[in-house]
Amino acid sequence: MEINEEKVIEFIRKKKENVFFNTILKGLKLTKEDRKDLKKVLKKLQKKGVIRFYKGKYTLIKEKEREKKYIKGKVEAHESGFGFLIREDGEPDLFIPPIEMDYLFDGDTVLAEERVYRGKKEARIVRVVERRLKTAVGKLKKEENRYFVHLLDFVVPHKIYVSKADAKKYELDSYVVVDIIQYPERKVEAKGKILKSLGKVKNTQTVAEIVARKYDLPVQHSPEALEEAERLPATVRITKNRRDLTKQVCFTIDPESARDHDDAVAIEKEEDKYRLFVHIADVSYYVKEGSAIDREAFNRGNTYYLPERALHMLPERLAANLCSLRPFEKKYAFTCEMLIDNKGNVLDYDIYESVIESKTKLTYDQALGIILGEPQLLEKFRDLVEPLRYMEELAKILMKAKEERGSIDFDMPESKILFTETGDPYDVVPYERHLTHKIIEEFMIIANETVAKHMEKNGLPFIYRIHENPKPEKVDNFIDIMAGLGYKVDYPKGKITSKFIQQILNMAVGTPEESLVRFLALRTMKQARYSPDNIGHFGLASECYTHFTSPIRRYADIWVHRLLKKAVKKKFTKKELQELPAKLSVIAQHCSSMERLADDVERDALDILKLRILKDKVGEEFDGVVTGVMQFGIFVEVERYIIEGLIPVASLPKDMKYDEKNHCFKSDKLRYRLGDKLKVRIVSVDEDSKKIDLELV
Repeated sequence: MEINEEKVIEFIRKKKENVFFNTILKGLKLTKEDRKDLKKVLKKLQKKGVIRFYKGKYTLIKEKEREKKYIKGKVEAHESGFGFLIREDGEPDLFIPPIEMDYLFDGDTVLAEERVYRGKKEARIVRVVERRLKTAVGKLKKEENRYFVHLLDFVVPHKIYVSKADAKKYELDSYVVVDIIQYPERKVEAKGKILKSLGKVKNTQTVAEIVARKYDLPVQHSPEALEEAERLPATVRITKNRRDLTKQVCFTIDPESARDHDDAVAIEKEEDKYRLFVHIADVSYYVKEGSAIDREAFNRGNTYYLPERALHMLPERLAANLCSLRPFEKKYAFTCEMLIDNKGNVLDYDIYESVIESKTKLTYDQALGIILGEPQLLEKFRDLVEPLRYMEELAKILMKAKEERGSIDFDMPESKILFTETGDPYDVVPYERHLTHKIIEEFMIIANETVAKHMEKNGLPFIYRIHENPKPEKVDNFIDIMAGLGYKVDYPKGKITSKFIQQILNMAVGTPEESLVRFLALRTMKQARYSPDNIGHFGLASECYTHFTSPIRRYADIWVHRLLKKAVKKKFTKKELQELPAKLSVIAQHCSSMERLADDVERDALDILKLRILKDKVGEEFDGVVTGVMQFGIFVEVERYIIEGLIPVASLPKDMKYDEKNHCFKSDKLRYRLGDKLKVRIVSVDEDSKKIDLELV
């Protein structure tokens, strides 16, 4: 039967006390079959802020309390047990004490009050609006005669009680997927039901499942989206609205493992100028606004790249077939053609729909081999030798121009994991970025800038990629740390510029602490995001920027294409010009949020596999660099594996004291500070809590 919300509210009001669930069920003369519906209604009223659930009972929230303005925001958990409330109103974050974090998950949306405790502002959680975790992955454990799933949350540990009958179906210490039925509250433990086992070993498939569940990622496309994708025509026709560039020598340059090819490039030299063609897969031709594929792509926001597996934003038929610029196949593209002088200035440009045919698929290493003159590659790819030479010339011109205007090159070290044939990780090696990576990067940047400037010049609705100036207090902190590392930095008069940050990075080039300084500078910056309002891109020192070049894997780029097509064809209606800014604001905010999620997901998946490898390295010694100094110990990045471990304060020499101001531990004879190179030994590796304990050698 349908349960009336008002009747539920009235019943609780009349009771004038906290009411148990069964009391409400009996009082409203409901049957056992109505339990599920009543729970839904009560949850709905909790979300609305009408009732509160506490210690197993429901109580009505007084009108005055409801009218109070609470602070809404997202919970960001810290591994030390506390957290921060990232406020929706943009005001400074609030500290969440550990006692509150016991009942919260990283990513929960909450309402909170601001209070002052011991002279410091902090958040008191009033109500959880939305839980981020619905299902999760954990390890099944037995404690005395009870069973729990210890979640692989990695930030604040949680455990979910499961019934004995449920637990007995699965092997102890195996990884399981659990559905959370009851969330933790004061004096109320979390309860769940096991959905399936993932086995005892963390191979690539298990890790993909763990991460997908942890972040609530969709692992399959809906039948509607798949059916839509199957109905899309495979034939590519050359029409009067598209330029026929099928004879042009264009090609893709991608990693060896790439299956989806967003972009192809071509170049011509005209005296001392270069005509550069950046061809981007015309995804918006296939993905129409409002379609099932479009709705799913919006919800996902990106493709999520996990080791040995990708959770694609688009169905496979689109991502790896119809849209992918595969060699020797005619493909629909959206082209940005630019005439660039020998100073890196775009003298003229044209943006149009086209049909292209990639002449080959190069890997980054093959492209570099051709540029370096490897005989076998020169013989195999004769037609590409001259274009690649011109591309190298132009990329170096663009790099120099970018550096002169103050663009910051963070270029953080990256690693890749090597797998056995059965999908087990066995080693981590550096991921080398070389000249051909930079060639493609420069060409994508100049294309992104060109289309963004076109839209801004015409004053049309658009999605820009913006990067705000860093906060002065964060820059002050960065400069203080640099001074502690022994660098003399003259604080600039007036506004902080990207050139100033770039100069600091240049000072550290070739030093042992170079990667640390880059990391600290990156941490000083705000995060780049999408916005319908252009305020420029601080990191790139660009007045106008967007993301145009990856529509197969980024949803924002699909909208950039849609808007650009309307502009090129002059098809914006008056209604669209009025309504689009508000709509684009929602899309931009969502895409920014999903991009953050993708970063967390990909980093998490890599770390899980690195920990699996390091479990076999306990007792071995490695070079490391100090990346953080806290009262409880020293964080050290193990350079070989690009992962952090902790030297606990208890294992340091007894006479060492923590110096917060100078970010170091010191004694009369010794000092350990940020950026120091150390030799460390791995003492223990806990895969489930994602912790590595180290000791000094």
